[in-house]
Amino acid sequence: MIAPDVVLGRDVKIYEPELVNLYGCTIGDGTRVGAFVEIQKGAAIGARCKISSHTFICTGVTIEDEVFVGHGVMFINDLYPGAVNAAGELQGENDWQAAATRIGCRASLGSNATILGGITVGRGAMVGAGAVVTHDVPDYAIVAGVPARQAGDMRKRAGGERPRESS
Repeated sequence: MIAPDVVLGRDVKIYEPELVNLYGCTIGDGTRVGAFVEIQKGAAIGARCKISSHTFICTGVTIEDEVFVGHGVMFINDLYPGAVNAAGELQGENDWQAAATRIGCRASLGSNATILGGITVGRGAMVGAGAVVTHDVPDYAIVAGVPARQAGDMRKRAGGERPRESS
């Protein structure tokens, strides 16, 4: 379902519109969205991104331009999740605060990575498949593992190519 309040840029491609759940979000020009993706209200996706299938992007997440999001990537926006408030009633929107998360331009998030709330993944960084990101990731860092730890630098990867700087 694509709710009427979704703002889609030019040439956005949603491969299976009947198999997504998009509401209250913004998706930039030329971005591609796979099947079984949920993007919640207040989330913002930049231009020319690829959001692979089975990904969950919650309120509070900003993904900048040209970011790759692998299959099954999960974002978390509640630092202290719970079902009920102090009075024992089911929590509502006023019982918790979404933690803002930012993914920098040209970053790459491997399949099944989990990004905790309040995290910044830097420009051109790469998060390995299955990593659990619990701390900010510097620009161009390669991180992997549980919890994710720095394992390299994208500017020094094989072949010596440097990520393209976009203006």
